[in-house]
Order: sequence, then structure tokens, then C-alpha cells
Amino acid sequence: MGTDHGGGRVSLLSVRNIHKRFEDSVGVLQGVDLDVEGGEIACLLGPSGCGKTTLLRVVAGLETPDGGQVIFEGQDMLPVPVHLRGFGLMFQDYALFPHKDVAANVAFGLKMQGLPREEVERRAQAALGLVNLAHMAHRDVHQLSGGEQQRVALARSLAPHPRLLMLDEPIGALDRTLRDRLLDELRQILKRVGVTVLYVTHDQSEAFAIADRVILMSQGRVVQTGTPEAVYHQPVNSWAARFLGMSNLLAGECIAPGLVRTDVGCLRTSAGADSCAEGPVTVLIRPEAAAIGQTDRGTAIHGTVTSRSFRGALIHATVQCARDLELAFDLPASTAVPAPGEPVALTLEPEGIVCLRD
Repeated sequence: MGTDHGGGRVSLLSVRNIHKRFEDSVGVLQGVDLDVEGGEIACLLGPSGCGKTTLLRVVAGLETPDGGQVIFEGQDMLPVPVHLRGFGLMFQDYALFPHKDVAANVAFGLKMQGLPREEVERRAQAALGLVNLAHMAHRDVHQLSGGEQQRVALARSLAPHPRLLMLDEPIGALDRTLRDRLLDELRQILKRVGVTVLYVTHDQSEAFAIADRVILMSQGRVVQTGTPEAVYHQPVNSWAARFLGMSNLLAGECIAPGLVRTDVGCLRTSAGADSCAEGPVTVLIRPEAAAIGQTDRGTAIHGTVTSRSFRGALIHATVQCARDLELAFDLPASTAVPAPGEPVALTLEPEGIVCLRD
């Protein structure tokens, strides 16, 4: 059974008010709360040192918190030894055994459980089938690519049928091209298996691609929780916006519902009266909010192009819009962007402008 924390929502994993402090340090975890539902991929996202790996280790039983609770299926897990929790854990360092072949690596944990040989072989082969490596069962691991080694480590984690699978930067050691290719594949495998996942990364694009729900952390606290779309489109404050790669932040004042005054003029936003009450705010202009030229929709602004660079499907351009104010935009590659030093007229879409109250 899960735990009902109000509103009829039942969580498989509930973390409540977790604190952790190491010697000679501020609190690494400072009252962390989170919930993970069955079959969900929940991603702990944040910069290095924010406490996400420590939290993962607390849930796994590798660290003992100074206070708080870890509840799984209604059971207090803190007194339960690591090997009896039924959780799987996979680190960035896959720690494959170089002297064993692929099948033997996957079977290792099953043998440690004392399962019969036939059951070990069956489950190891089934796990390799899940990651599309059944044909490599007898290949030496040193002959595998980085992506193949990652999938072997994942198969080894899935073979014991964990109640909860925890992945700590599982593709962090791979190059960007391979990481991007594996992300969709990894999510498909995890959703096909139906396992509940707690996934740690510092990379927001990785979190958005893999997660059902993002748990954004900073300085030992949970800052924001939501779907990838919700976290991106409505960051809770300017720190969250900056961490997610959005640098167009400027001071403003809401003067009416959906209208904010800034140094580049009065901008229309998609925000209603509740989220943009009158008063000072920080205005976020997302990089995809701009289009070249003036239209009836949105707000027209003018400036001077200071740089532009081709990024494949996009052109990244920076525009000097006011004194000491430079904004960065991602425009479709088909757009005719003026050269640096030339003037430009832009229209800012209301959906790309968000009022933040820090």
C-alpha cells in the first residue's frame, strides 16, 4: 500500500522532513519532502552540491539521516537494512566486472540472492532482452561501447526486479551525442518495464527528456516540483529560471493583469490576475519568445544585434535592447537574422513572458 498525503493522491515513496549534516558542513539536506508515485520516473535535478545524491543514498539506506522519515509502501524504511529494501541502485561508474562476460555481469546480483541456476539464467536473459542486448550475452564487457556498457549496467539493476530503481547520473560519463541518443531509449525501457524510478542528474535537458516529474533542488532543499513542461514554462523564481538556462531576466512592475512595465517597454504576458498582481516583479523572457518583425500579436521591441551563431535548427542571437540590457533569443534557422551591429525589430509572444516574485 502507498501513502495518502491528502487530495486522494497515493505515493509509493514518501520522504518527509529529511535532514542530513556532515562534519564541518552546513546541512546538506534541510527538511526535504517529496513523493514518488508507482511507475513514475521522478528526477532529482540540481547543481553539484545541492544534496540530490545524498538524498538518493538516504533512500537507498547508504546514509542515515539526522531526522525525518522514508516511507515505502506505507513502511518506515530507515530501520530496514540496505539488502532487505529491495531497491536497485546504479551509479555513473557502472562497475562492471571486466573478467566476466555480459550475461555473468547481469547474473551477479541474482546469484547473490541464492536463486536457482535456471532462474538466474532466465532472468538475466530476460533483462538483456529488455535493453536489446540478448545477442551480446557472451560478449566480453571490454569489447562493448560506452552505451552498451550502460545498458548492461541497467540490465543488471533490473534483473532482480527492484521495487524502486535509483539511477545516479547514469549517462553522465558518456559524450553528448551518445547521451542524447540514449535518453529516448532509456526512457522507453524504463516505461516498458513499469519500474518506479528515482533519477539524479545536474543536466536540465536530460531531466526534461527522461522524467515524468522533475524535483528541482538547491542548497539542500526542494525548490520546485512539477512536470517537465510546468517547471520549464513556469519556474518558481529567478534562481530556477537561471538554472534552467534562461538568462533574460529584468526588473519590472505589473501595472495591470497581463501587462508589465520594463526597461524595454510595456510587455503583454499570458499571466492572469492571480499570478501577476500589481507590484514589482522579475520578468522572465524565454529565449523562444521572440520572432523577427512586428505583428499584431505580442509586443514589439527594438534593438541592435550584437552576435548571432548557427545552432543547426536554431540561430542563437543576442540583442542590445536598452542601455546595459542584452537579451538572448533562439530563432528558427530559416529566419533572416540581421548581422551584428544592425538594427532589428522583434515581437515577443505573451506566452513566453513570465512574471516571477522572488
